[in-house]
Amino acid sequence: MMRKSYYQKLAFMVTLLTILLAYQKYTSREKEPFPDIKFITSSSNSANLSDFDPNTLDKEQWQKLGFSEKQTATILKYKDIVGGKFMSKEQLKKCYAISDEKFSELESFILLPEIAEKGNSKGFNTFGKKEIIISGKFNPDRFSANDWLKMGFSEKQAEAILKYRNYLGGSFISKEKFKECFIISPENYIKLEPYLLLPAKTPESFQNSAKNNTVKKIQYRSFDPNQLDLEGWKTFGFSEKQAITIINYRDRNLRGSFKNPEDLQKCFVISAEKFQEMKPYIKLQEKQQEKTDFSKTDLNTITFRQLIEFGLDERSAGSMIGFRKKLGGFINKQQILSTYNIDQDLVQKLISIAPLNSSDVPRYSLVDAPEEWLKNHPYFKYSADKIIFYRISNPDDRKIWKLLKLKPEYEERMRLYVK
Repeated sequence: MMRKSYYQKLAFMVTLLTILLAYQKYTSREKEPFPDIKFITSSSNSANLSDFDPNTLDKEQWQKLGFSEKQTATILKYKDIVGGKFMSKEQLKKCYAISDEKFSELESFILLPEIAEKGNSKGFNTFGKKEIIISGKFNPDRFSANDWLKMGFSEKQAEAILKYRNYLGGSFISKEKFKECFIISPENYIKLEPYLLLPAKTPESFQNSAKNNTVKKIQYRSFDPNQLDLEGWKTFGFSEKQAITIINYRDRNLRGSFKNPEDLQKCFVISAEKFQEMKPYIKLQEKQQEKTDFSKTDLNTITFRQLIEFGLDERSAGSMIGFRKKLGGFINKQQILSTYNIDQDLVQKLISIAPLNSSDVPRYSLVDAPEEWLKNHPYFKYSADKIIFYRISNPDDRKIWKLLKLKPEYEERMRLYVK
């Protein structure tokens, strides 16, 4: 009996040891390393970048910025998801197809506020969620902005829909083309589709005729891209924003001039097809650049190229021009020294030489200042809502100043731009 008990205990110990060894072997087994997730990034295009609005870029233009085809599709899909428009840099950065490294490369060129304003963010949150009311079948070609508003679209959405219709030549042509309007979400299209009085398919002749019409409207002629102004670029078929981007690219990135036609081709808003159309007409003229007399150059009109000529680097020159633009012009030279990211010593030398004429800088009373000006001006935007509210019941500048209760230094700089 004792022998039997002994063997039972021995068998139990062997079994227990076997289980422990098997468990140790399993837990100590090397795990296969999980592959790192890496964003696919192209070689840096920062040398060819200029200011751009990410809401206006198409598939080809995103790819020119260095994104792959899949990344581009993701970015455009993300834009649709957030309501068809990026409201801030912060929001764009959240798109997982844009790595932190790539965003840092692009950030200084993005024409968006850092963070969406409170008013805009409220409107954004309800974008696409507002109930669309359809009373019956309708022809969208006959709808005015007011008709779209009644249906439940916002004012900006209605405006965008009409612009898209005009782009197509005044008619949506078909349900297919109507569906391509980026401002109309897939969800809303599904609701609208049964009520649209439009053909289901786009006629085969539409695209060809549209291309022919576009070609006929543009009359190319020999031109020097270094001499072309905003209107000149627009006559070649570019939108105003595209024209501004080309000019900024020339003046900021290339320090004022295209050295050869290939420099023009590198500007991301000019497609390869468009460049080939223009190339035979490009005539670059060599000219000797006159030296700037900085003792006669107004600091409110000095150009990016002239600042580079004086010795500022691109970052300092861009910051100074950008800050001046936001202010509407400098009132005194001390403001220039308060600009971020500038070479203080070099700028101090410049302002000691160059004059400052502030006679053309916009100034308003608090009662009469336009709302848009108040909300965008660096000195007023944080008090804009209060000013707008107070002046309704107190249309007197002195009373408004008292109600604002500002720190003396804030009030002092605001008063620079008040009549």
